Amino acid sequence: MTVRTRSLQRHVHGTDDTHRVTSLELFFDLVFVYGLTQVTALMAAGGPTWHQALEGLLVLALLWFAWSSYAWLGNQAKADEGVLRLALVVAMVCVFFAALAIPNAFQESAGAIDAGLLLALSLIVLRSVHLTVYLIAAGDDRGLRRQLLITAIPIGGWAALLLVGAELDGGRRLAVWALALAIDYVGIFVSSRAGGWRLNAAGHFAERHGLIVIIAIGESIVSIGVGAAAFPLTGPVLVAVLLGLAISVTLWWSYFDVVAPVAERVLTRARGQVRATLARDSYTYLHFPMVVGIIYTALGMKKVVNYVADTTHHDLGDPLATVPLVALYGGVVLYLLALTCFRLRNIHSLNKQRLGLAVLLVVLLPVVAHIPALAAFAVLTGLLVTLIGYEATKFGEAREAMRHAGH
Repeated sequence: MTVRTRSLQRHVHGTDDTHRVTSLELFFDLVFVYGLTQVTALMAAGGPTWHQALEGLLVLALLWFAWSSYAWLGNQAKADEGVLRLALVVAMVCVFFAALAIPNAFQESAGAIDAGLLLALSLIVLRSVHLTVYLIAAGDDRGLRRQLLITAIPIGGWAALLLVGAELDGGRRLAVWALALAIDYVGIFVSSRAGGWRLNAAGHFAERHGLIVIIAIGESIVSIGVGAAAFPLTGPVLVAVLLGLAISVTLWWSYFDVVAPVAERVLTRARGQVRATLARDSYTYLHFPMVVGIIYTALGMKKVVNYVADTTHHDLGDPLATVPLVALYGGVVLYLLALTCFRLRNIHSLNKQRLGLAVLLVVLLPVVAHIPALAAFAVLTGLLVTLIGYEATKFGEAREAMRHAGH
């Protein structure tokens, strides 16, 4: 270890189970919000089409591991101290540049800077800074340092393919970047079997992921407003907005009412490698489909409000087009399935009513494809509100006991 590295390590402040989210991490998340907004804009522009939906999923996956890697780093050492503070500031710049590039990431460059190349380079610098600073924060922990060096192998393959894809056209770029993602996600999962990851602060890690769920739900609320912003306010628009807000509330309730606090307690009780593996499965991997589900739902809600508000191109009897309808219903299905798997991984039991609603929504898709967009929106809202109401009454006593355990 070099003298320079040891000097930097003196400014690294480790964490323990009392550590919570820092203000700088919240600041970092605000920049990430812009990235999510740009993903929705990419998918919604002129469509959405199936191709745009895939592009949005791929970019969201690229952003997710970038964000998640810094959640792990901030759990190893305090993000607002020493070299980590500088690293997070650099990371914010990279995320912002990447977000600027997202809307044109799969198009031919119309200006001096190629958007696809900018996105690739921003993400590569972002992950490189993360690995470098993580090695410093690891200190004398040989197991963690070895884990980071092993992890650098799939990240190197990912970075190379990102650069190759940036030189190709839209369709081929999508395919090569998808391969890069597969190497990244699978490679890191497999390499984590080396057993070197550490999770010092369970509460911090659970809180970080709870905040990113809030951010994604916030994007759904923004999408409702954006869908109505360019048109006059009418009664049907206000109804659509009310329905959209109700869906956002049910998404929040279904995660934060019981699931989040129970999962945090399970993570807190775990120790050593068991805790790190649980964090990897429950948060790094299973929270990704939750966020994807929320963002696709936001896309569908934006289009519904737009249909209702834009009386020039639509009337109230028009059914929602196939892609936004699948995004709306499919997003909720993905969210419910991810929540079910999250519970299964943490307490080894299934939430049958949420699983049942996910199946019902898939069955209903061919039916709601032939009814007015606002009616399809109302059906989805009614079913989600019914689910929350059923759970609150049926499991009221158990819910109170779980929410207030240890108080």
